[in-house]
Amino acid sequence: MATDLIGAETYPKIDAIVQEKGAEPDSLIEILHAVQEEVGYLPQPVQEYVADKLRLPAGTVEGVVSFYSFFTTVPRGRHIIKVCQGTACYVRGGKRVLEAVEKHCGCGVGETSEDMRFSLDVVRCIGACGLAPVMTIGDDIY
Repeated sequence: MATDLIGAETYPKIDAIVQEKGAEPDSLIEILHAVQEEVGYLPQPVQEYVADKLRLPAGTVEGVVSFYSFFTTVPRGRHIIKVCQGTACYVRGGKRVLEAVEKHCGCGVGETSEDMRFSLDVVRCIGACGLAPVMTIGDDIY
């Protein structure tokens, strides 16, 4: 097994997830979600491990991870902040909100703060246009 930043104790947890969800290729997305929840992200060695467990080519798993925006291959902060830049939010000051969040967190869009507290993303719509401008921190809308 390749050496990576993920500890050896993580792989038995991945095994348990695969067993719980069913070691079938049809379970890939569900398994990747659960593994990302456990590990925090999906680095290449973890993707290869999941591929091996599901008897899939590593490229298939990598393709799914790179296609869906909710998967990440880099470590993320404890608090995921998403600032809406959709039309309603942008017109009502979303850009200023984004600038303030960048300054406060010390990281730019698509980045994670050095202390691993925050990761910052831009989204095009949160579905709360009547409250614009909005952002989320975790599952909470502000």
